[in-house]
Amino acid sequence: MSKKHESKNEDYENELYDLQVELVKFQRDIIANGEKVLVIMEGRDGAGKDGTIKRIVENLSPRETRVVALPKPSDREASQWYFQRYSFWLPAAGEFVLFNRSWYNRAGVEPVMGFCTPAQTEAFFDDVVEFEHMLVKSGVQLFKYYLDIDRDEQKERLEERLEDPLKQWKISPIDAKAMEKFDDYTKARDTMFKRTDHKHGPWSVVRANNKKQARLNVIRDLLERSEYKGKRSALAKADRAVVIPFTKGLLRSKALAR
Repeated sequence: MSKKHESKNEDYENELYDLQVELVKFQRDIIANGEKVLVIMEGRDGAGKDGTIKRIVENLSPRETRVVALPKPSDREASQWYFQRYSFWLPAAGEFVLFNRSWYNRAGVEPVMGFCTPAQTEAFFDDVVEFEHMLVKSGVQLFKYYLDIDRDEQKERLEERLEDPLKQWKISPIDAKAMEKFDDYTKARDTMFKRTDHKHGPWSVVRANNKKQARLNVIRDLLERSEYKGKRSALAKADRAVVIPFTKGLLRSKALAR
């Protein structure tokens, strides 16, 4: 490893440490004040959701922190109201919950892969904004992130999974279709943004080709948008070239992967 690379890695580790200290402060306030925090982490396959979540929760209290990554629904769950299985995992007072994929499966993976009907997706769009509005009215602090990577970066990362024995658990049949259906996922993403970005649950788009910068800036954004005792505001300032608040104009820009 070159000295320049060592220096960059050391800078990253130092920045991450400082931000994780801020996250601990943030959680201390969540617990003390009985707040309810929910982070939704969506994105393309291989975009870095797992790694970003890992860095957020790494030093948080396991008692009050929960990462939710639900498997394929059972037959019983498939017969329920769509949001029912997710509602069970929502935060209570003092809890910090992160969804590694969420009810937004119904707007992305499921329609692209043919796991739901167009009518079911349309019903989801009819309900989701009001559902999230109800969550926010009940006191839930809602953060929605979509991690985006371009076609070449996704190809490289998915191939890396196949070769790395420590990443075998990440491989799924859906991976094999991710590249083939890249354009379909793009269309589904754009429709999801247009129909589910609202004042009670705005989307933030994360340009995640650089994994480390994506991780740092998601944490910065989360902290920047939150109030807690002892906050170091200079640290909690996201790079808006990395974490971009969604606007419809973004769909016409070159900021999103196509």
